[in-house]
Amino acid sequence: MLLEVLLAAVLGALLFFVVNKWREPEVLKTEDKWWGVGDRPDGQEDTTIRPFRLSTSDAELEDLHQRMDQTRPVPSLHNSQFNYGFNSEHLQKVISYWRNDFDWRKQVEKINQYPHFKTNIDGLDVHYVHVKPQVVPEGTKLIPLIMVHGWPGSFYEFYGLIPLLTEPSQAGHFVFEVVCPSIPGYGFSEAPHHKGFDSVCTARIFHKLMKRLGFSHFYAQGGDWGWIVTTNMAQLEPRTVTGLHLNFAPPSKPGLLLTLSMLLGKCFPKLFSFTPLDLDHLYPAAEKLLVEPLLETGYMHIQATKPDTVGRALNDSPVGLAAYILEKFSTWTSKDFRNLQDGGLTRKFSLDDLLTNVMIYWTAGCITSSMRFYKENFSRGLNSPHARIPVVVPTGFACFPNELMHTPELWVRQKYRRLVSFTPMPRGGHFAAMEEPQLMAKDINKFVKIVESQIKARC
Repeated sequence: MLLEVLLAAVLGALLFFVVNKWREPEVLKTEDKWWGVGDRPDGQEDTTIRPFRLSTSDAELEDLHQRMDQTRPVPSLHNSQFNYGFNSEHLQKVISYWRNDFDWRKQVEKINQYPHFKTNIDGLDVHYVHVKPQVVPEGTKLIPLIMVHGWPGSFYEFYGLIPLLTEPSQAGHFVFEVVCPSIPGYGFSEAPHHKGFDSVCTARIFHKLMKRLGFSHFYAQGGDWGWIVTTNMAQLEPRTVTGLHLNFAPPSKPGLLLTLSMLLGKCFPKLFSFTPLDLDHLYPAAEKLLVEPLLETGYMHIQATKPDTVGRALNDSPVGLAAYILEKFSTWTSKDFRNLQDGGLTRKFSLDDLLTNVMIYWTAGCITSSMRFYKENFSRGLNSPHARIPVVVPTGFACFPNELMHTPELWVRQKYRRLVSFTPMPRGGHFAAMEEPQLMAKDINKFVKIVESQIKARC
Protein backbone atom coordinates (compact mmCIF):
# COMPACT_ATOMS: atom_id res chain seq x y z
CA MET A 1 0.00 0.00 0.00
CA LEU A 2 2.81 2.41 0.90
CA LEU A 3 4.55 1.73 -2.40
CA GLU A 4 1.35 2.47 -4.31
CA VAL A 5 0.94 5.79 -2.49
CA LEU A 6 4.54 6.74 -3.24
CA LEU A 7 4.20 5.87 -6.91
CA ALA A 8 0.97 7.84 -7.17
CA ALA A 9 2.64 10.84 -5.58
CA VAL A 10 5.61 10.61 -7.94
CA LEU A 11 3.36 10.25 -10.99
CA GLY A 12 1.34 13.24 -9.83
CA ALA A 13 4.50 15.30 -9.48
CA LEU A 14 5.69 14.28 -12.93
CA LEU A 15 2.31 15.16 -14.44
CA PHE A 16 2.46 18.55 -12.72
CA PHE A 17 5.96 19.06 -14.14
CA VAL A 18 4.94 18.12 -17.69
CA VAL A 19 1.86 20.36 -17.66
CA ASN A 20 3.85 23.32 -16.42
CA LYS A 21 6.68 22.60 -18.82
CA TRP A 22 4.54 22.84 -21.94
CA ARG A 23 2.08 25.54 -21.06
CA GLU A 24 2.58 28.98 -22.57
CA PRO A 25 5.32 30.66 -20.48
CA GLU A 26 4.68 33.94 -18.75
CA VAL A 27 6.87 36.96 -19.37
CA LEU A 28 8.05 39.03 -16.43
CA LYS A 29 6.66 42.55 -16.58
CA THR A 30 7.88 45.72 -14.91
CA GLU A 31 7.56 49.45 -15.43
CA ASP A 32 9.93 52.36 -15.83
CA LYS A 33 10.91 54.00 -12.56
CA TRP A 34 13.14 56.90 -11.60
CA TRP A 35 15.86 56.01 -9.11
CA GLY A 36 17.80 59.29 -9.11
CA VAL A 37 17.63 62.20 -6.70
CA GLY A 38 14.15 63.72 -6.39
CA ASP A 39 11.59 63.28 -9.16
CA ARG A 40 12.22 62.49 -12.80
CA PRO A 41 13.14 65.74 -14.55
CA ASP A 42 11.35 66.98 -17.64
CA GLY A 43 13.14 66.69 -20.95
CA GLN A 44 15.08 64.03 -22.82
CA GLU A 45 17.21 61.51 -20.96
CA ASP A 46 20.97 61.99 -21.15
CA THR A 47 22.30 58.91 -22.96
CA THR A 48 25.92 60.03 -23.07
CA ILE A 49 28.55 57.35 -22.47
CA ARG A 50 31.49 58.79 -20.52
CA PRO A 51 34.92 57.21 -20.05
CA PHE A 52 35.79 56.56 -16.41
CA ARG A 53 39.17 56.01 -14.76
CA LEU A 54 39.69 55.13 -11.13
CA SER A 55 42.09 57.36 -9.23
CA THR A 56 43.37 57.78 -5.72
CA SER A 57 45.07 60.50 -3.70
CA ASP A 58 47.45 61.01 -0.79
CA ALA A 59 44.53 62.28 1.30
CA GLU A 60 42.50 59.12 0.64
CA LEU A 61 45.38 56.87 1.66
CA GLU A 62 46.28 58.97 4.71
CA ASP A 63 42.69 58.77 5.96
CA LEU A 64 42.67 55.00 5.41
CA HIS A 65 45.96 54.49 7.24
CA GLN A 66 44.91 56.69 10.14
CA ARG A 67 41.75 54.66 10.66
CA MET A 68 43.70 51.39 10.45
CA ASP A 69 46.24 52.64 12.99
CA GLN A 70 43.44 53.33 15.48
CA THR A 71 41.93 49.85 15.37
CA ARG A 72 41.35 48.08 18.70
CA PRO A 73 42.26 44.37 18.37
CA VAL A 74 40.24 41.73 20.19
CA PRO A 75 41.96 38.47 21.22
CA SER A 76 40.61 35.33 19.58
CA LEU A 77 39.41 32.37 21.60
CA HIS A 78 41.87 29.52 21.89
CA ASN A 79 41.62 27.05 19.01
CA SER A 80 38.67 28.89 17.43
CA GLN A 81 40.15 29.34 13.91
CA PHE A 82 37.37 30.85 11.73
CA ASN A 83 34.47 29.16 13.54
CA TYR A 84 33.57 32.38 15.36
CA GLY A 85 34.06 34.53 12.28
CA PHE A 86 37.27 36.10 11.04
CA ASN A 87 40.06 35.06 13.41
CA SER A 88 41.23 38.26 15.14
CA GLU A 89 44.87 37.24 15.38
CA HIS A 90 45.06 36.48 11.67
CA LEU A 91 43.16 39.68 10.94
CA GLN A 92 46.03 41.62 12.51
CA LYS A 93 48.41 40.00 10.02
CA VAL A 94 46.15 40.91 7.11
CA ILE A 95 45.83 44.48 8.36
CA SER A 96 49.60 44.74 8.79
CA TYR A 97 50.07 43.68 5.16
CA TRP A 98 47.34 46.07 4.03
CA ARG A 99 48.87 48.95 5.97
CA ASN A 100 52.53 48.42 5.12
CA ASP A 101 52.88 46.35 1.94
CA PHE A 102 49.71 46.58 -0.15
CA ASP A 103 50.15 49.01 -3.05
CA TRP A 104 46.75 50.52 -3.85
CA ARG A 105 48.17 52.78 -6.55
CA LYS A 106 49.50 49.73 -8.38
CA GLN A 107 46.11 48.01 -8.07
CA VAL A 108 44.38 51.14 -9.41
CA GLU A 109 46.56 50.80 -12.50
CA LYS A 110 45.54 47.14 -12.78
CA ILE A 111 41.86 48.06 -12.52
CA ASN A 112 42.33 50.70 -15.23
CA GLN A 113 43.94 48.23 -17.65
CA TYR A 114 40.46 47.66 -19.11
CA PRO A 115 38.19 50.43 -20.43
CA HIS A 116 35.68 51.72 -17.88
CA PHE A 117 32.62 53.84 -18.59
CA LYS A 118 29.60 55.43 -16.95
CA THR A 119 26.20 56.28 -18.39
CA ASN A 120 23.03 57.56 -16.77
CA ILE A 121 20.03 55.21 -16.81
CA ASP A 122 16.78 55.90 -14.95
CA GLY A 123 18.53 58.60 -12.91
CA LEU A 124 21.56 56.52 -11.89
CA ASP A 125 25.14 56.73 -13.14
CA VAL A 126 25.83 53.10 -14.06
CA HIS A 127 29.46 51.98 -14.13
CA TYR A 128 30.68 49.16 -16.35
CA VAL A 129 33.81 47.60 -17.81
CA HIS A 130 33.66 47.03 -21.57
CA VAL A 131 36.36 44.86 -23.13
CA LYS A 132 36.54 44.15 -26.85
CA PRO A 133 38.92 41.61 -28.41
CA GLN A 134 42.01 43.25 -29.81
CA VAL A 135 41.99 40.83 -32.76
CA VAL A 136 39.03 39.06 -34.34
CA PRO A 137 40.30 36.55 -36.95
CA GLU A 138 38.39 36.24 -40.19
CA GLY A 139 35.48 33.84 -39.81
CA THR A 140 35.31 34.31 -36.03
CA LYS A 141 31.96 35.40 -34.63
CA LEU A 142 31.97 38.24 -32.09
CA ILE A 143 29.54 37.44 -29.27
CA PRO A 144 28.43 40.02 -26.68
CA LEU A 145 28.37 38.74 -23.10
CA ILE A 146 27.25 40.56 -19.96
CA MET A 147 28.62 39.17 -16.68
CA VAL A 148 27.05 40.24 -13.39
CA HIS A 149 28.72 39.98 -9.98
CA GLY A 150 27.23 39.47 -6.52
CA TRP A 151 27.88 40.36 -2.87
CA PRO A 152 30.44 40.89 -1.39
CA GLY A 153 32.10 40.82 -4.79
CA SER A 154 32.43 43.35 -7.58
CA PHE A 155 33.25 43.67 -11.26
CA TYR A 156 36.85 42.87 -10.23
CA GLU A 157 35.87 39.20 -9.74
CA PHE A 158 35.97 38.82 -13.52
CA TYR A 159 39.46 40.23 -14.10
CA GLY A 160 41.06 36.79 -14.38
CA LEU A 161 38.26 35.56 -16.65
CA ILE A 162 38.08 38.47 -19.08
CA PRO A 163 41.31 37.72 -21.01
CA LEU A 164 40.30 34.06 -21.38
CA LEU A 165 37.06 35.11 -23.09
CA THR A 166 38.29 38.02 -25.22
CA GLU A 167 41.26 36.27 -26.80
CA PRO A 168 40.15 33.93 -29.63
CA SER A 169 41.52 30.40 -29.37
CA GLN A 170 40.65 29.18 -32.87
CA ALA A 171 39.71 30.92 -36.09
CA GLY A 172 36.27 30.09 -37.38
CA HIS A 173 34.73 29.84 -33.92
CA PHE A 174 33.73 32.75 -31.69
CA VAL A 175 35.17 35.26 -29.27
CA PHE A 176 33.45 37.40 -26.65
CA GLU A 177 32.95 41.11 -26.25
CA VAL A 178 32.53 41.41 -22.48
CA VAL A 179 30.50 43.91 -20.46
CA CYS A 180 30.84 43.79 -16.66
CA PRO A 181 28.55 46.34 -14.98
CA SER A 182 28.45 47.25 -11.30
CA ILE A 183 25.01 46.67 -9.79
CA PRO A 184 23.64 50.10 -8.74
CA GLY A 185 24.75 50.60 -5.15
CA TYR A 186 27.86 48.49 -5.71
CA GLY A 187 31.34 49.56 -6.79
CA PHE A 188 31.26 52.72 -8.85
CA SER A 189 27.59 52.59 -9.86
CA GLU A 190 25.44 55.20 -8.15
CA ALA A 191 23.20 53.91 -5.36
CA PRO A 192 19.40 54.18 -5.79
CA HIS A 193 17.83 57.11 -3.94
CA HIS A 194 14.40 55.52 -3.51
CA LYS A 195 13.10 52.34 -1.87
CA GLY A 196 12.25 49.23 -3.86
CA PHE A 197 15.29 48.79 -6.11
CA ASP A 198 15.52 45.00 -6.48
CA SER A 199 16.94 42.48 -8.95
CA VAL A 200 14.17 43.06 -11.51
CA CYS A 201 14.89 46.79 -11.52
CA THR A 202 18.58 45.98 -11.99
CA ALA A 203 17.75 43.64 -14.87
CA ARG A 204 15.73 46.37 -16.57
CA ILE A 205 18.61 48.85 -16.26
CA PHE A 206 21.11 46.33 -17.62
CA HIS A 207 18.87 45.66 -20.62
CA LYS A 208 18.84 49.39 -21.31
CA LEU A 209 22.62 49.44 -20.93
CA MET A 210 23.13 46.67 -23.49
CA LYS A 211 20.75 48.34 -25.94
CA ARG A 212 22.58 51.62 -25.48
CA LEU A 213 25.79 49.80 -26.39
CA GLY A 214 24.15 48.59 -29.60
CA PHE A 215 23.43 44.96 -28.69
CA SER A 216 20.06 43.62 -29.84
CA HIS A 217 20.99 40.09 -28.68
CA PHE A 218 23.54 38.89 -26.14
CA TYR A 219 24.49 36.15 -23.69
CA ALA A 220 24.38 36.65 -19.92
CA GLN A 221 26.36 35.06 -17.08
CA GLY A 222 25.94 35.33 -13.33
CA GLY A 223 26.48 33.86 -9.88
CA ASP A 224 25.29 35.03 -6.45
CA TRP A 225 23.11 38.14 -7.09
CA GLY A 226 24.27 37.94 -10.69
CA TRP A 227 22.26 34.71 -10.91
CA ILE A 228 18.92 36.35 -10.18
CA VAL A 229 19.69 39.56 -12.09
CA THR A 230 20.55 37.66 -15.29
CA THR A 231 17.64 35.27 -14.70
CA ASN A 232 15.32 38.30 -14.51
CA MET A 233 16.89 39.63 -17.71
CA ALA A 234 15.96 36.36 -19.43
CA GLN A 235 12.43 36.55 -17.98
CA LEU A 236 11.94 40.18 -19.05
CA GLU A 237 13.12 39.78 -22.63
CA PRO A 238 13.56 36.10 -23.58
CA ARG A 239 14.02 37.01 -27.26
CA THR A 240 16.91 39.33 -26.44
CA VAL A 241 18.94 37.01 -24.19
CA THR A 242 20.38 34.40 -26.56
CA GLY A 243 21.65 32.21 -23.73
CA LEU A 244 22.02 32.26 -19.96
CA HIS A 245 24.99 30.74 -18.12
CA LEU A 246 24.86 30.37 -14.32
CA ASN A 247 27.07 29.03 -11.55
CA PHE A 248 24.50 29.49 -8.77
CA ALA A 249 20.80 28.58 -8.96
CA PRO A 250 19.04 27.80 -5.67
CA PRO A 251 15.35 26.87 -6.01
CA SER A 252 13.20 29.99 -6.31
CA LYS A 253 10.44 28.45 -4.21
CA PRO A 254 9.69 24.99 -2.82
CA GLY A 255 7.51 22.91 -5.08
CA LEU A 256 5.92 19.47 -5.10
CA LEU A 257 8.65 17.92 -7.22
CA LEU A 258 11.41 19.38 -5.07
CA THR A 259 9.73 18.14 -1.90
CA LEU A 260 9.18 14.65 -3.27
CA SER A 261 12.74 14.43 -4.54
CA MET A 262 14.06 15.33 -1.10
CA LEU A 263 11.79 12.80 0.63
CA LEU A 264 12.37 9.94 -1.78
CA GLY A 265 15.64 10.77 -3.48
CA LYS A 266 17.87 8.87 -1.10
CA CYS A 267 15.87 5.66 -1.55
CA PHE A 268 15.10 6.12 -5.25
CA PRO A 269 17.95 8.25 -6.64
CA LYS A 270 17.54 7.07 -10.25
CA LEU A 271 13.90 8.13 -10.24
CA PHE A 272 15.05 11.74 -9.77
CA SER A 273 18.33 11.43 -11.70
CA PHE A 274 20.29 12.06 -8.51
CA THR A 275 24.02 11.42 -8.89
CA PRO A 276 26.41 10.30 -6.13
CA LEU A 277 27.44 13.99 -5.89
CA ASP A 278 23.80 14.96 -5.30
CA LEU A 279 23.37 12.35 -2.57
CA ASP A 280 26.59 13.41 -0.87
CA HIS A 281 25.57 17.09 -0.83
CA LEU A 282 21.88 16.62 0.09
CA TYR A 283 21.89 13.92 2.78
CA PRO A 284 21.55 13.73 5.69
CA ALA A 285 19.03 16.42 4.83
CA ALA A 286 18.76 17.94 8.31
CA GLU A 287 22.46 18.72 8.42
CA LYS A 288 23.05 19.63 4.77
CA LEU A 289 19.91 21.68 4.15
CA LEU A 290 19.08 23.09 7.60
CA VAL A 291 22.06 23.23 9.94
CA GLU A 292 24.74 24.27 7.44
CA PRO A 293 22.75 27.23 5.99
CA LEU A 294 22.10 28.48 9.53
CA LEU A 295 25.85 28.62 10.13
CA GLU A 296 26.43 30.78 7.06
CA THR A 297 23.36 33.01 6.72
CA GLY A 298 23.49 35.23 9.81
CA TYR A 299 24.71 38.13 7.65
CA MET A 300 21.70 37.68 5.36
CA HIS A 301 19.17 38.13 8.16
CA ILE A 302 20.85 41.38 9.20
CA GLN A 303 21.11 42.73 5.67
CA ALA A 304 17.57 41.70 4.76
CA THR A 305 16.14 43.56 7.75
CA LYS A 306 18.36 46.40 9.11
CA PRO A 307 21.24 46.95 6.65
CA ASP A 308 21.78 50.61 7.51
CA THR A 309 22.72 49.91 11.13
CA VAL A 310 25.68 47.60 10.54
CA GLY A 311 26.42 49.42 7.28
CA ARG A 312 27.23 52.63 9.16
CA ALA A 313 29.79 50.81 11.32
CA LEU A 314 31.46 49.10 8.37
CA ASN A 315 31.56 52.32 6.36
CA ASP A 316 33.55 53.96 9.17
CA SER A 317 36.00 51.13 9.88
CA PRO A 318 38.27 49.68 7.17
CA VAL A 319 39.34 46.91 9.55
CA GLY A 320 35.73 45.96 10.27
CA LEU A 321 34.89 46.12 6.56
CA ALA A 322 37.80 43.83 5.68
CA ALA A 323 36.84 41.30 8.36
CA TYR A 324 33.19 41.31 7.23
CA ILE A 325 33.99 40.85 3.54
CA LEU A 326 37.03 38.59 3.65
CA GLU A 327 35.42 36.11 6.02
CA LYS A 328 33.04 35.27 3.15
CA PHE A 329 35.95 34.63 0.79
CA SER A 330 37.12 32.06 3.31
CA THR A 331 34.03 30.07 4.28
CA TRP A 332 32.19 30.47 0.97
CA THR A 333 35.16 29.10 -0.92
CA SER A 334 35.20 25.99 1.27
CA LYS A 335 33.38 25.33 4.53
CA ASP A 336 36.43 23.34 5.66
CA PHE A 337 38.40 26.61 5.73
CA ARG A 338 36.54 27.44 8.96
CA ASN A 339 38.91 25.04 10.69
CA LEU A 340 42.09 26.77 9.52
CA GLN A 341 43.86 29.47 11.52
CA ASP A 342 44.25 31.66 8.42
CA GLY A 343 40.85 30.77 6.96
CA GLY A 344 42.55 29.39 3.84
CA LEU A 345 42.29 32.85 2.26
CA THR A 346 45.45 32.63 0.17
CA ARG A 347 44.94 29.01 -0.89
CA LYS A 348 42.74 30.15 -3.77
CA PHE A 349 43.24 33.94 -3.91
CA SER A 350 46.08 36.41 -3.59
CA LEU A 351 45.91 38.86 -0.72
CA ASP A 352 46.36 41.69 -3.22
CA ASP A 353 43.25 40.65 -5.14
CA LEU A 354 41.21 40.19 -1.97
CA LEU A 355 42.21 43.60 -0.63
CA THR A 356 41.54 45.21 -4.01
CA ASN A 357 37.94 44.03 -3.77
CA VAL A 358 37.74 45.43 -0.23
CA MET A 359 39.22 48.73 -1.41
CA ILE A 360 36.53 49.04 -4.09
CA TYR A 361 33.93 48.91 -1.32
CA TRP A 362 35.95 51.28 0.89
CA THR A 363 36.79 53.96 -1.66
CA ALA A 364 33.29 53.89 -3.18
CA GLY A 365 31.68 53.96 0.27
CA CYS A 366 29.12 51.46 -1.00
CA ILE A 367 28.88 48.81 1.72
CA THR A 368 25.54 50.10 3.08
CA SER A 369 23.89 50.47 -0.33
CA SER A 370 25.18 47.03 -1.37
CA MET A 371 23.57 45.44 1.69
CA ARG A 372 20.27 47.22 1.07
CA PHE A 373 19.93 45.02 -2.02
CA TYR A 374 19.11 42.14 0.36
CA LYS A 375 16.26 44.02 2.03
CA GLU A 376 14.78 45.08 -1.31
CA ASN A 377 14.91 41.56 -2.71
CA PHE A 378 13.72 39.68 0.36
CA SER A 379 10.93 42.08 1.27
CA ARG A 380 8.51 40.32 -1.07
CA GLY A 381 9.78 36.83 -0.34
CA LEU A 382 8.22 33.99 -2.32
CA ASN A 383 5.49 36.32 -3.62
CA SER A 384 7.84 37.93 -6.15
CA PRO A 385 6.41 37.40 -9.65
CA HIS A 386 9.75 36.14 -11.01
CA ALA A 387 9.77 33.30 -8.45
CA ARG A 388 6.96 31.47 -10.28
CA ILE A 389 7.88 32.34 -13.88
CA PRO A 390 10.09 29.77 -15.66
CA VAL A 391 13.04 30.67 -17.85
CA VAL A 392 12.67 29.58 -21.46
CA VAL A 393 15.97 30.73 -22.97
CA PRO A 394 18.78 28.17 -23.42
CA THR A 395 20.59 27.81 -20.12
CA GLY A 396 23.89 26.35 -18.99
CA PHE A 397 24.77 25.55 -15.39
CA ALA A 398 28.24 25.04 -13.92
CA CYS A 399 27.83 23.05 -10.70
CA PHE A 400 30.80 23.82 -8.45
CA PRO A 401 31.19 21.30 -5.59
CA ASN A 402 31.88 23.81 -2.79
CA GLU A 403 29.00 26.14 -3.65
CA LEU A 404 26.94 27.36 -0.69
CA MET A 405 23.94 25.35 -1.80
CA HIS A 406 24.02 22.30 -4.04
CA THR A 407 21.38 22.25 -6.78
CA PRO A 408 20.77 18.91 -8.57
CA GLU A 409 20.06 18.98 -12.29
CA LEU A 410 16.39 18.09 -11.69
CA TRP A 411 15.95 21.21 -9.55
CA VAL A 412 17.66 23.43 -12.11
CA ARG A 413 15.41 22.09 -14.88
CA GLN A 414 12.33 22.92 -12.84
CA LYS A 415 13.07 26.62 -13.31
CA TYR A 416 15.20 26.65 -16.45
CA ARG A 417 13.11 24.72 -18.97
CA ARG A 418 15.73 24.70 -21.74
CA LEU A 419 18.76 23.49 -19.80
CA VAL A 420 21.21 22.49 -22.54
CA SER A 421 24.32 22.13 -20.40
CA PHE A 422 24.83 20.93 -16.82
CA THR A 423 28.46 20.50 -15.82
CA PRO A 424 29.63 19.00 -12.51
CA MET A 425 32.86 20.91 -11.93
CA PRO A 426 35.94 19.21 -10.44
CA ARG A 427 36.62 21.94 -7.86
CA GLY A 428 35.62 25.44 -6.87
CA GLY A 429 33.22 27.31 -4.61
CA HIS A 430 31.00 30.37 -4.51
CA PHE A 431 33.41 32.88 -6.09
CA ALA A 432 34.02 30.59 -9.05
CA ALA A 433 34.88 33.23 -11.66
CA MET A 434 37.63 34.59 -9.43
CA GLU A 435 38.72 31.25 -7.97
CA GLU A 436 38.67 29.06 -11.09
CA PRO A 437 38.65 31.34 -14.16
CA GLN A 438 40.02 28.61 -16.45
CA LEU A 439 37.22 26.20 -15.54
CA MET A 440 34.61 28.93 -15.85
CA ALA A 441 35.87 30.07 -19.26
CA LYS A 442 35.89 26.49 -20.53
CA ASP A 443 32.30 25.89 -19.46
CA ILE A 444 31.03 29.20 -20.86
CA ASN A 445 32.65 28.33 -24.18
CA LYS A 446 31.15 24.84 -24.13
CA PHE A 447 27.67 26.19 -23.42
CA VAL A 448 27.81 28.91 -26.07
CA LYS A 449 29.10 26.41 -28.64
CA ILE A 450 26.05 24.22 -27.99
CA VAL A 451 23.62 27.12 -28.31
CA GLU A 452 25.30 28.51 -31.42
CA SER A 453 25.17 25.06 -33.03
CA GLN A 454 21.45 24.85 -32.30
CA ILE A 455 20.89 28.30 -33.79
CA LYS A 456 22.87 27.35 -36.88
CA ALA A 457 20.90 24.11 -37.27
CA ARG A 458 17.61 26.05 -37.27
CA CYS A 459 18.79 28.49 -39.94
